[in-house]
Amino acid sequence: MPMISNAYIIVRSAGSRAVLGLSLLLLLNSCNESATATGNEVRKTFPVTSAVVMNVPNGKEYVASIQNSNFIELRARVNGRLEKVSVDEGQRVTAGQLLFTISSHEYQEEVKRANAKLKSAQAEAKMAEIDLQNNQLLLEKKIIARSEWEMAQARLDSAMAKVDEAQATVADAERRLSYAEVRAPFDGIINRIKNKTGSLVSEGDLLTSISNDGDVYAYFNVSEREYLELAKRKDLGVQGSVALELANGEIHPYKGRIETWESVISKSTGNIAFRASFPNPDHLLKHGSSGKVIVQSELKNALVIPQKCTFEVQHKTCVYMLNPDNSIQLRAIDTKLRLPNHYVVDSGLKPTDRIIFEGIQVVKEGDVIAPDFKALADVAPF
Repeated sequence: MPMISNAYIIVRSAGSRAVLGLSLLLLLNSCNESATATGNEVRKTFPVTSAVVMNVPNGKEYVASIQNSNFIELRARVNGRLEKVSVDEGQRVTAGQLLFTISSHEYQEEVKRANAKLKSAQAEAKMAEIDLQNNQLLLEKKIIARSEWEMAQARLDSAMAKVDEAQATVADAERRLSYAEVRAPFDGIINRIKNKTGSLVSEGDLLTSISNDGDVYAYFNVSEREYLELAKRKDLGVQGSVALELANGEIHPYKGRIETWESVISKSTGNIAFRASFPNPDHLLKHGSSGKVIVQSELKNALVIPQKCTFEVQHKTCVYMLNPDNSIQLRAIDTKLRLPNHYVVDSGLKPTDRIIFEGIQVVKEGDVIAPDFKALADVAPF
């Protein structure tokens, strides 16, 4: 085996040190480039905005029961057979229109008998009047005593009383005869008809109900605390101060006003009932339907932010706020009103605070960003 000289070993060692030094230099260069690249990612640009102070329309909702301004039940007032039904369910009728006819033969006979008794009483009264006149002549000639004249006067008074009684009987019989015809008390819509032609009905039986589908009432309950706040307002009686949300979520096109409220607060619920009225020219609102009365109000100088800026952390609403050095800080806020696309902030933010508008999913507390400020009116108009 050939011998390796000391000079060769020294040269190889020197070469290895040179290669090692070159490798270390290249590694340091690569680390510097990575640090520079990482610095560029930290300074990524994100849109930011700030809260705005403004007056915010605020509508408080109350579950309401809707009733027609006129709604009554029509019941039979006499016994008999239902001879004719002159209307159909859902038909619009006018005041005085004939709706039902109940058999009236026996009531017609009652009227005839009452009229006969009236005529008899009138005849007796006429005879008593003639008798009194004769007695008056005899008294003047002093043929009879005054007591006989007084007895004739008493007989006339009794006969006239019988005439009054007979007239009352006739009026009662005619009234009962009129009950055999059931007529509409006002303009409205006929609802379900419970009995058909030929049915036997008794006094008090329900025939149908009729409702006026003009203006409607909406009854709703408010708490005692809310009542005290509403009672101070002077604009609730003004037309347009309240709105009505229908069962399908649509808003009734005609606004209304609060007309009155009850005088007693319920001990069991602590609520008091209010009544609002709404126009119904399209006849859309029906008796018994439901909805929500929206009492219009306005929050003065409210602090508003977009909902897009917020997220939940342990059931708390939070935002990412920027410190003066553009580092990110997690901030929990309290909200007092949720709007369709915004929150009204109660505490936790000031109008001068900057909050991240987009990118809250990719940043974390402590990151430093390059803010691109956008006015709230531009990115999330109210």
